[in-house]
Amino acid sequence: MVAPAPASQAQMRQRNLSRVLHTLAAEGPLSRAAVAARIGLTRAAVSTLVDELLRGGLLVERGPGRSGSVGRPGTQLLLADRGPCGLGAEIGVDHLAVCVMDLRGDVRVRLERVSRGQGSDPAEVLPQVGEMLRRATAEAAEAGLAPAGLTVAVPGLVARNTATVLRAPNLGWHGVDLARLLPADLGPLAVENEANLGALAELWSAHHGASERDRLPGAAGADGAAGADGAAGAAGAAGAAGADSFVHVSAEIGIGAALVVDGELLRGAHGFAGELGHLPVHPRGRPCSCGGQGCLETYAGAEAVLRAAGLEPGPGVRMGALTARCEAGEPTALRAVRQAGTALGIALSGAVNLLDPRQVVIGGALARLAPWLLPPVSRELARRTSVAAGGRDSPVPVTASPLGPDGPLLGAAMSAVRTALDRPGELVKGGAAGARWSPTGLGNAAEGASA
Repeated sequence: MVAPAPASQAQMRQRNLSRVLHTLAAEGPLSRAAVAARIGLTRAAVSTLVDELLRGGLLVERGPGRSGSVGRPGTQLLLADRGPCGLGAEIGVDHLAVCVMDLRGDVRVRLERVSRGQGSDPAEVLPQVGEMLRRATAEAAEAGLAPAGLTVAVPGLVARNTATVLRAPNLGWHGVDLARLLPADLGPLAVENEANLGALAELWSAHHGASERDRLPGAAGADGAAGADGAAGAAGAAGAAGADSFVHVSAEIGIGAALVVDGELLRGAHGFAGELGHLPVHPRGRPCSCGGQGCLETYAGAEAVLRAAGLEPGPGVRMGALTARCEAGEPTALRAVRQAGTALGIALSGAVNLLDPRQVVIGGALARLAPWLLPPVSRELARRTSVAAGGRDSPVPVTASPLGPDGPLLGAAMSAVRTALDRPGELVKGGAAGARWSPTGLGNAAEGASA
């Protein structure tokens, strides 16, 4: 086995610039001394790095903060709220959405429209996404923001390290190259399964502090049901904050899962891990869009649950109507949700027995039904799994994501921001307002330095 070549001084410097940015993203604002303590470099080395990032417009300074040690408190550093930003887009079965997120993790622009994606033509849908991205970037430019990259969430399988959707059964898409039909001037393009991006949003919230910044402007959406997961979502946030090993379920019309182990996505040999929705819960059951029978999403997908509750799915009928019926104690609605929870628990028991996660997090549209959905899920896990915890057998905790249906969109934007923080050398300020960025390299003039 050939040992990897040692990193050059320029590479080490870029890595350290990124470490400073990530530290401030997670814990800022901080003083130079606090950053040095966090990343294990000398104050002088960190000061050099910080000065470079300040010149590049990626950091800003504000007045002295509180000091926990003797001496005058240092000037506080935080990521800039102007300049580079991340773009996120979501291609859902029943909607399209885009958002703009600055380096601090604040969502600055959000746009959404109803869209019937089932059986749609990519050549018609993707230009709509492109038009929404143009509108969002125009609004962002007025605030001094310009895109450093774009990540798109899709409900399907994506070929690793490409922009090609191999198969999205609920859209009817096969072998679609998004790079051909989306704007090419918005920075590097990444395409990812929506469940994986929902899990990324959970991790980001856990390690960057879940707060109001994680709430998307206008997150009520078409049915006005934002926040219906309320207390259950808050409980989910508390659980997720302490866990880097969990199964994240993204439950919409289709159902996907992301497997996170020690803070890293478990992608599988071909990048297709997490197809929970097509795990059979009734082998001779209902036909599924994938060609199989009895798949989980035919019993617990959003459309299946709506129909079981006596609601005909459509662009104007979403989970808000079902939530209202459950809150009113309507028997048919409650029975439909309980049956969905039972099917979901059966499917998850296999994943829990195989992977031994610390917890299960339910995201997506079904998160709004947490008060009625989670009890049958937990009951099935208790019946079908045996997970040692605290010296006794107990079911793995099941919680609802506080991000609800916004997880994939948030995760997409966060992914683009994280890519920018990983590569500070590709971001350099240009223009008076910092509203135009180009990959000409930050730090080239000082590559010989050892920081």
